[in-house]
Amino acid sequence: MTLHAASRDALAAAEQRLQEVVSAGLDSAGLGQLGDELFAVAGLLTQQPSLRRAVADASTDPGRRERLVRGLLEGKVGAATLDVLTSVVTARWSSPRELVAGVETLARTALLTRAERDERLDAVEDELFRLGRIVSGQPELDRLLSDPVSPAEGKVDLVRRLLADRVEPVTMTLVEQLVSRPHGVDVVDGLDELAAMAARRRERSVAHVRSAVPLSEAQQERLVAILRRIYNRPVALHVELDPSLVGGLVVRVGDEVIDGSVVGRLQALGRELAR
Repeated sequence: MTLHAASRDALAAAEQRLQEVVSAGLDSAGLGQLGDELFAVAGLLTQQPSLRRAVADASTDPGRRERLVRGLLEGKVGAATLDVLTSVVTARWSSPRELVAGVETLARTALLTRAERDERLDAVEDELFRLGRIVSGQPELDRLLSDPVSPAEGKVDLVRRLLADRVEPVTMTLVEQLVSRPHGVDVVDGLDELAAMAARRRERSVAHVRSAVPLSEAQQERLVAILRRIYNRPVALHVELDPSLVGGLVVRVGDEVIDGSVVGRLQALGRELAR
């Protein structure tokens, strides 16, 4: 979801508070609990429209909104979760819906921080990316997982059966939450967004690479070095095979596309000849 200006400021402040909570000594288990509880609160707000409107009502006193949340959740969630939520509800959000999206973003950040703390962030990023490619290659699975009217329980059960014991616990939780509350987002787009979020956590850009043939480890290392020189920052490669390119590569970093494929060069030549 694209946040409006007020919500972006509110999320930035809440993320800062989250970082302070983490820096205060929250361990890996605590981060997992924080992420799970924030997701649970986001689910509660989604199910309770009146509560959602009340905690996002910028016309009321922030202290009143804080007391409402504390009275409702104190003793039911951990101190770290309550601390972060206090920052959320005392800020000014553009809409109740964007407040919920912010809480979900904070939950994802907490879980990715846990993966980073456990030195498993690379694995989580790779699993999210690969799962996105698998789902995109199976339209029926994509349809089932992205269907906004299908019961969440059924989609979560399907994910658990598909991924059981095959992915990191953080990956599993992130995917379960994505399919249970898609908010109109296609699951493939959601998985790509999560993978990009994991990459940003490592302060890297993501280069989406389509290659006509598999790239060796040495070729990938050379490509990373080239892209790092171009963009002056670390770059993570997400590589997928695309035989339709005939030869060469197509590299996308953000909105920029570097087309070095045979097909791309032929298309460029055709445009030149058509002038």
